[in-house]
Amino acid sequence: MIGLEYILNLYNLQHVELAERLGIRKQNINLWIKGRQNIPKKYLPVLEEIFNLDKEYFSKEINKIDKLEIQKEKLKMDLKPVIKKQEQQFLIGEVNDIVEVPIYDKEEINTIERDIEKAKLVARFKEVLDMVDKNPYMDTYKLIIELLEKAQHEVVLHKTIEALAHYYEVLPDWVSTGPEQDEFEEEIFEVFDDHNF
Repeated sequence: MIGLEYILNLYNLQHVELAERLGIRKQNINLWIKGRQNIPKKYLPVLEEIFNLDKEYFSKEINKIDKLEIQKEKLKMDLKPVIKKQEQQFLIGEVNDIVEVPIYDKEEINTIERDIEKAKLVARFKEVLDMVDKNPYMDTYKLIIELLEKAQHEVVLHKTIEALAHYYEVLPDWVSTGPEQDEFEEEIFEVFDDHNF
């Protein structure tokens, strides 16, 4: 689905209404949505202003994450939330680092933020699984899923994953949950070294 079509449905805005706001014919909107004609660049800033969305969303085929991002921006416009506080979270990707994430006074915004984060994690996990056609580590991925299902609240699972993240330099050295974690990692790294891992 083209972003503009999703946005119009979400905002409950008819093609004719948008056409009137843009000063064009309804048929132009239909052509844009059907992909028969690109949205002229001169209308993108106007669409950005109307919907408070980045211009990239209007012309492209959108995915689940895009839809959630669009919903979040609509909620922000509707609810006008206020940031109550900032919370530190680990961000993985191009730069593995701790970032400040806003916590809003409207739970609907916080919920959609969590949904976006989950959708991004699922997409990344799927990408990892799809990297190799016949993945030799499929059993390991199955074990990871089992552990998440059965032991996601167990401290030892979190401590071990954090230790592995430090060992493989996914987490910067300065990121630590405290002296107890540092001690745990020293001991587990000794085991790794003893077995030439």
